Amino acid sequence: MSSAAASDLTARARIRDAALEYFGRHGFKVTIRAIAEKAGVSPGLVMHHFGSKDGLRRACDDHVFEVVHKVKRESVTSDPSVALQYVAHVEEFAPLLAYAVRSFQEGGAAGLALYERIVEDVQGYLAAGEAAGTIRPSRDRAKRARWLAESSMGSLLVALSARPDPDDIDFPLFLREWMEEHMLPVLELYTEGLYTDRQMLDAYLLYVCDPPEGAR
Repeated sequence: MSSAAASDLTARARIRDAALEYFGRHGFKVTIRAIAEKAGVSPGLVMHHFGSKDGLRRACDDHVFEVVHKVKRESVTSDPSVALQYVAHVEEFAPLLAYAVRSFQEGGAAGLALYERIVEDVQGYLAAGEAAGTIRPSRDRAKRARWLAESSMGSLLVALSARPDPDDIDFPLFLREWMEEHMLPVLELYTEGLYTDRQMLDAYLLYVCDPPEGAR
């Protein structure tokens, strides 16, 4: 690869990372010019690489998805030390998670598309965990995947909305505090469960297979 081509790729990544940070902090009304200034390039170079703000956002979506996919799959199929390494350096993922949260908050077709990609990927890494023997099989993997995605992102959104000024947050610090607050109860629930026996599950399975009169 020529030095010019290598520089081109570096500029592209720098622009994408600047966009991730600015979109996550300020929303999707932030201008191409502001992102270009943050990346230290011209607005024309942004357009050269991504074509439009929508194209830049798609590149951000792809990067967030790829990183989340890698981290989650490795966390459920590898030695626990791998997952703990990610926990130890959680601040490094703050711009990506801030971007994802902002995308879900703003909604619209783009936000929904990113969310559905993530939900589908949850199914994939759960299947990988089942194959590796680290995850228990589910009666309905798709529903479990959606609940996991909704509960984790919902927890982040609720915690953010409870802050005095949700639009002015040190997201790396927030993410570290959120992780320290939730890691133990989440691991307890995922590992040991909540109920001491399966009476509730058995009752529900009986109910959905043969619901009582009036509930059909």
